[in-house]
Amino acid sequence: MNQTLIQPLRATLRLQFHKGFTLEQAVPLVPYFASLGISHIYASPLLAARAGSMHGYDVVDPTQVNPELGGEAALRRLVSTLREHNMGLILDIVSNHMAVGGNDNPWWLDLLEWGRLSPYGEFFDIQWHSPDPLMEGQLLLPFLGSDYGVALQEGTLKLQFNAQTGSFYVEHYDHHFPICPSDYGEILKHQETLKSLADRFSTLSYQTDAHSLAMPLKEELRELASDPQTLESIHSNLEHFDSTTEAGFQALHQLLERQSYRLASWRTAADDINWRRFFDINELGGLRVERPAVFEATHGKIFQLIAEGLVDGLRIDHIDGLADPRGYCRKLRRRVDLLAPGRHLPIYVEKILGAGETPRRDWTVDGTTGYEFMNQLSLLQHDPDGEYVLGDLWQRRTERPAAFIEEAQLARQQILNGSLASDCESVAQALLQVARDDLMTRDLTLGAIRRVLQALIVHFPVYRTYISAMGRSAQDEAFFQQAMDGARQTLSEADWPVLDCVAGWLGGTPWRQKLRGRSRKILKHACVRFQQLTSPAAAKAVEDTALYRSAVLLSRNDVGYNTEQFSAPLSDFHAVNQQRLDAFPDNLLATATHDHKRGEDTRARLAVLSERSHWYAEQIELWRALARPVRVDEQMPSSGDELILYQALLGSWPLQLRDDDQAGFADYAKRIWQWQQKALREAKLQSSWSAPNEAYENAAQAFTEKLLTGEEGELLRAALSKTVNSIAAAGALNGLAQTLLRMTVPGVPDLYQGNEFWDFSLVDPDNRRPVDYAAREHALQEPLPPGELLANWRDGRIKQALIAEVLNLRVEHAELFRRGSYQALEVLGSQAHNVLAFAREHEGKQAIVIVPVRCATLLENGAVPQVDALRWGDTRVVLPFAASATNLKGLFSSSAVTKNRELNISDALGDVPVNLFIQHLT
Repeated sequence: MNQTLIQPLRATLRLQFHKGFTLEQAVPLVPYFASLGISHIYASPLLAARAGSMHGYDVVDPTQVNPELGGEAALRRLVSTLREHNMGLILDIVSNHMAVGGNDNPWWLDLLEWGRLSPYGEFFDIQWHSPDPLMEGQLLLPFLGSDYGVALQEGTLKLQFNAQTGSFYVEHYDHHFPICPSDYGEILKHQETLKSLADRFSTLSYQTDAHSLAMPLKEELRELASDPQTLESIHSNLEHFDSTTEAGFQALHQLLERQSYRLASWRTAADDINWRRFFDINELGGLRVERPAVFEATHGKIFQLIAEGLVDGLRIDHIDGLADPRGYCRKLRRRVDLLAPGRHLPIYVEKILGAGETPRRDWTVDGTTGYEFMNQLSLLQHDPDGEYVLGDLWQRRTERPAAFIEEAQLARQQILNGSLASDCESVAQALLQVARDDLMTRDLTLGAIRRVLQALIVHFPVYRTYISAMGRSAQDEAFFQQAMDGARQTLSEADWPVLDCVAGWLGGTPWRQKLRGRSRKILKHACVRFQQLTSPAAAKAVEDTALYRSAVLLSRNDVGYNTEQFSAPLSDFHAVNQQRLDAFPDNLLATATHDHKRGEDTRARLAVLSERSHWYAEQIELWRALARPVRVDEQMPSSGDELILYQALLGSWPLQLRDDDQAGFADYAKRIWQWQQKALREAKLQSSWSAPNEAYENAAQAFTEKLLTGEEGELLRAALSKTVNSIAAAGALNGLAQTLLRMTVPGVPDLYQGNEFWDFSLVDPDNRRPVDYAAREHALQEPLPPGELLANWRDGRIKQALIAEVLNLRVEHAELFRRGSYQALEVLGSQAHNVLAFAREHEGKQAIVIVPVRCATLLENGAVPQVDALRWGDTRVVLPFAASATNLKGLFSSSAVTKNRELNISDALGDVPVNLFIQHLT
């Protein structure tokens, strides 16, 4: 199926595949996606994941397409259908980690069975050499539900025999811990008929090729166990290892002590774990993809699919988790180009960009997945005048910082001393080895290095740097110095010399200046470990903690956002669009993802509060008074959690929810509590995942349920509903504006499943609910005139119609939007500050895009998401062409006449809320 696509990458649609939405189920939807104007389906990971996975990032077998999704046969059927509609497939791949624990990852199980003798011993990022003598040469397995001794006493660790494979393992609920075959002799020695086989198993401990020699021995044991009497004898032998008896306790303990792993409580992971995870998740183990064998093994199936023409682009998950992102991306690009000659397969990296950070051009990728575009668009739609009022309200009511950076730094300190403490200690130990390697620094202490390391990471302004043999790049140097300045302000002067030494080690002095050998190796190791720590520290502290603690305005809290910045002028938006066109014209443009904290239209609605901040502050006082009958306890929920709840409700309140719809409110209450419980635990203030505060959570849940479904909450519920209705139209106008901008600025628009209609979702799993595609197909097949779409805007069809109209214009004028120049247009008149306009031009064609921004005041609680034409007054756009009078054709058959190179906004937006005009230049 090695066919070249006729159409280039034009627009993607992200689909989340799982057992409830399989590849086969996507096949009949392809014609709908094609009609919508999508060029490529952008699929979540499709390789074999843990059973029941709802996202696919927990891969257990990268050598096959996930059977739960229909397997490779279903994938081929989907791609065949895509090809019939001249569409492509972009595939999300997971290079950083695999699912571990459990009993389903054959690589991991082989590693546990054989330790460093396993062919997979170097696949996972393990520190076999530990300063802790109890851990030397062993892998910590923090998967026990209790302390190790307790698990033995209670008998939840059970020695088992698998007759189908001839293998012994210890079972702990869903976890299997294989026993090394060299220890089988100890288990079988009690049975006389198997003594010869037991002796041969025992000799494996002296064999250099024990791994291969064990295979025929296990096969022999499997055959012997096919005899019922022998199998019964083997099972009776297991009674000697029943840890609920005194003798069995010692026997099983001694057997486990000889393994390449050490079993421990899940609570030990934060302090003692000696292998890299995905963030702090014990069930996701880091891979060393920088090793050629690991790269080939984990990418083999992907490369086969590319070579056969089944895959047309790649999205790399969590690129910052890798030891060498640049080296990985360049290696991947070379291989992909070799496998698909004559085709350019775009490669995108999931990368969170900090303030002032840009994608690295030398990675040879096509761009990022577009989180930064979400931020740029959000900044555009927030009124700077609301920042002080909302910040003051938050700080006064909650006594928490209004400045997000303070909240983030507090969270970083907590994370580094909590769930990532072992990772932090590992980096400190690596830096200590560097210090001990030089007589001039060997007196530096571990304690001082640890303090300096934490101070640096707390103040780190980006997720990570990319230190090479040449040291830090100019871009990285700027970020590192920001961290240095912050660290110097918090450390005592006695630690400043240590800070300077650490700065030198971490890329200040290129490691290539050192001779090859141990000194260079330990320095490089420390640099890599440091960079692989700053990224999860930032993610856990910002994305999974601070974003749930701070709520000056939740529409400025999302993944990839520079949350310390509240708004930005229109000129900034124009500037980043030009930069993207120059450097990464095919960068993805996302406004919603599977990872977002709030849906694109939830954020668009909440942004309106920045324009009506004084009014919103007054509503808060009213709601707090109306909430008194709803409270179970005066102290619960806290003021902060109460304000966060109100914003979540204002943003996600369904447009078609009637005040008398009891069933609708009951369903909504379930959704809100699912979000709220996650928010409380992620914030780690009143509750947490590791230590849930049931009393507080129960009080918060009771408050939410009474508010949404109880008689006590009727007045508060009505007040909230009234507020939602007063900002809903302005929020919808923001939503339409961001929809048009995503499809017309430089880059490739990326849609998220189901978001053709309004997206008032919250964080996962709320944003991964089943999509009603039948309703969407029906709406697209029976288009309504613009007037009816606008009158019935609450059903979301107006958003879908806008998407379909513009994306199909991109089909007709592909190169105009793909490579056309970008020019900001001057806006004049009384409401010039409420209009954003720009032009795209390519080979005699020109597109003029006009959208309203920050128009809540102009809508005046309007019933529809459109500013009345008269409100625009003399506001006009200066056009980039010289025709004295031109009749421009816009969206939905609208038209406008130019005069003296100017276009009146009252004409441009008289029939439609936002507009796009295509002009053929002469």
